[in-house]
Amino acid sequence: MTTPSLNHSSSILIVGAGTWGCSTALHLVRRGYTDVTILDPYPVPSPIAAGNDVNKIMEHKELKGPDSDARSIAFATCTRAALDGWKNDPVFKPYFHETGFIVSGNTPEIVQHIKEEDIDTSQGDFIALETADDFRKTMPPGVLTGDFPGWKGWFSHKGAGWIHARKAMVSAYTEAKRLGANFITGTPHGNVVALVYGKGDVIGARTADGVIHRADRTILAAGAGSDRLLDFKKQLRPTAWTLSHIQMTAEECQLYRNLPVLFNVAKGFFMEPDEDEHQLKICDEHPGYCNFIRDPHSPDELKSIPFARKQIPLEAEARAREFLRDTMPHLAERPFVFARICWDADTPDRAFLIDRHPNHPSLLVAVGGSGNGAMQMPTIGGFIVDALEGELVNELKDVVRWRPDLAVNRDWKSTQNRFGGPNRMMDFQDVKEDGWTQIGELSK
Repeated sequence: MTTPSLNHSSSILIVGAGTWGCSTALHLVRRGYTDVTILDPYPVPSPIAAGNDVNKIMEHKELKGPDSDARSIAFATCTRAALDGWKNDPVFKPYFHETGFIVSGNTPEIVQHIKEEDIDTSQGDFIALETADDFRKTMPPGVLTGDFPGWKGWFSHKGAGWIHARKAMVSAYTEAKRLGANFITGTPHGNVVALVYGKGDVIGARTADGVIHRADRTILAAGAGSDRLLDFKKQLRPTAWTLSHIQMTAEECQLYRNLPVLFNVAKGFFMEPDEDEHQLKICDEHPGYCNFIRDPHSPDELKSIPFARKQIPLEAEARAREFLRDTMPHLAERPFVFARICWDADTPDRAFLIDRHPNHPSLLVAVGGSGNGAMQMPTIGGFIVDALEGELVNELKDVVRWRPDLAVNRDWKSTQNRFGGPNRMMDFQDVKEDGWTQIGELSK
């Protein structure tokens, strides 16, 4: 099959206006592409986009010596570029808070794992935290009042902190639109129901209103929803995590300003309250939830199907409160005012998937954030456009390739080296209807 040559007047269609879709649109129009259309069933910021969040962790990982594996080199390449973008790109710079980052564990085994995987004191500015008092001293008096039972960790001041993901995504969208990108959002006009094929290639996408949007190149960047539009040969597993918010007073927000991110890889994490709603976000940590159902096309196969819900399982609430009792017991019983589940898509090795489809050369897939996608926002779109142009750097090319060979006999229940909760993958199908929080519902 013959693929039309790519030039700045080529029509390019992006399916998905989330974190990666908005970033890709921005980089395309910045490079001079003049016919860029983005489709999404929701206005930006989408309520189901993982990046529609008040804050996400930004952590730059340095390589641990010359023997680092290819995946680590690729991830370091991405985060190094992203950090530069957060610090210097005017579209993103206002939304990066370089407050520092604490990574920790609460068992000897997990602490050793962190030390082996993440900590290189010869390269970073890591300060060891050995006692509860060490943890408390990283923040103003009155913030960390817990006993930190069994906790040990490391505090890094530079190149890490948090990003206001929602505002950054809206900023990217606004700038891309100003530069000429055409966003078609909302149902039915932006809701892609199928990719459209012609002569063995992808020639665009069809939306719920029956319109076929033709394009010279199509980029599938619909996050956890991508799996419903294309057979990924088991390379994607839609996986969800749980988050909740606590209402803070204006006085408390002043005390909690500019705090480093506190992350326990088996317990959870928190960041400073957002400046608009004065809410403190708490995430419990666990390997993730799936929503397994029988695949209607392959009844012997399970398939994780994403759904939106602004509640979390009661077991997730209990884990979040346990994290608070360890760290900030004075907040442990305060009511949650908001909660939701947050979806991403795991690849078999948790490396990104950015490549032309082997059978459809006009289709580029840009998926598989694997829990690390939002912090790449300033520059991931540039790498995606590089792949579209056939110019992706060697440090990434082999790692992010189309690789169903790694998904043969995939274990859908694999924790993929994540910790916390029951230390196993969980299934929303096992959560009964009365097993969910009812935040805001009882007062209606």
